[in-house]
Amino acid sequence: MIKMRHREKDNLLLYYRTKEQMEAYRNIPVEQKLMWLQMQMEFYHECMPEKAKRFRDKFIKGKNL
Repeated sequence: MIKMRHREKDNLLLYYRTKEQMEAYRNIPVEQKLMWLQMQMEFYHECMPEKAKRFRDKFIKGKNL
């Protein structure tokens, strides 16, 4: 069972997976995992606010923030 809960005190999001779920993930081909990652990154980029994109770009270029 996947469990997600938010601990407001520490402002953490905890996410749990069963051993069976982790084993099933291990059996997914690497190409498929990389495709999912690419899709997620494209989605995040589209949804990311412009201010966050500028901050990210400066960080990547090693400029002072």
